[in-house]
Amino acid sequence: MRLALILVLSLLGCSGSIDEPVGATGRSPLLVKTPRPFGYVIGDEIPQRIIIETRSGISLQTGSLPAKGQISRWLNLNQVTVKQTGRRYQIDLLYQVFYAPLEVKPLTLPGFTVQLSQGEKSISQNVPAWTFTLSPLRELVVRQTEQGEYMRPDSPPSLLANTQALYGLVASLTVAALIAAYLGYLYGCFPNMLRRTLFKRALRKLAGLSKADMEQALTIVHHALNSLNGQPLFSNQLSEFYRRNPQYLQVSSQLDCFFNYSNRYFFSDGMIAVAQDLQQLRDLCEQCRKIERGSQ
Repeated sequence: MRLALILVLSLLGCSGSIDEPVGATGRSPLLVKTPRPFGYVIGDEIPQRIIIETRSGISLQTGSLPAKGQISRWLNLNQVTVKQTGRRYQIDLLYQVFYAPLEVKPLTLPGFTVQLSQGEKSISQNVPAWTFTLSPLRELVVRQTEQGEYMRPDSPPSLLANTQALYGLVASLTVAALIAAYLGYLYGCFPNMLRRTLFKRALRKLAGLSKADMEQALTIVHHALNSLNGQPLFSNQLSEFYRRNPQYLQVSSQLDCFFNYSNRYFFSDGMIAVAQDLQQLRDLCEQCRKIERGSQ
C-alpha cells in the first residue's frame, strides 16, 4: 500500500501543472516588448507586443484581454490583435496618449491579467505595467522677441531627388519633338526642306530605270522641275524660272536640251530612246542635285 502511494505521488510530480503554463523549452512564459520609454508627445501611438508560450492543451482566453476604447481620461486603446502559432500567442496592443504635460512627465501603461485555461481549470498571468515619459509640445516659459512670441518650426523634411524624373521628362519631350518634326515632314509642313531633296528623290527613282522606261524617266524629271517651280514648268517659262531661281542658270543649256527632247519624244512619231538619252537625264539631275545642296 505504501509503495502504491509513493508511485502515485511520483507520477503527479512528473505531470504538467496548470500553475506552470511555461513551454517545454523552459523559457519564461511571458515576454513583453515595448518601444523606447521616452520622447512621446500628445497624440502619439505606442505599440506593445506580448508573447505567451504555453504547454500543450493550454489556451488563451481572449475575453480577458483589455477591450478597445477609452482606458482613462488620457489613454485610449485603439487596436487589439491576437495571433496564434502553435502554442505561441502574440498579442499586439496599440495605445494612444492624449495628455498635454507642461513639462516632461512620467506616465504608465496599466498592467492587466491574462487568463489561460486547460479544460475546466484556469490560471492567471499578470502583464506588468510599463512606464514612459511624455514631453510637452511647447516649453513652459515661452521666450519673447521684439516681434512677439518666439516660435520654433519643425525642421523641414529632406527633399526627394528628382533627377531621374527630370531626365525622363527631357527624354519624353525630345522624342515627342522628333515625332512631331517627322509628321510635319510627311505632311509637307517644311516646303523649303522638301525643295532641297527634289532631285535627290528623282535620282533615286531614275537609278532603277532603263531606256525602255524613258516615258517614266521624263515624267520623273518634269515632276521635280514642276515641284521646284511651284507649278507646271514649260520651255517658254524658263526665263521666269531663272529669275526666281538664278542658281539654275548654270544648267540652262541642259534644261533647254531636256525640254526639246521631251517635246520630240511625246509629240513626234517613231522616236526611239537610247541608253545615252537616259544617261543625259541622270546627268541633268546630278547637276540639279548639286545646286539644291548648295555645292555648286
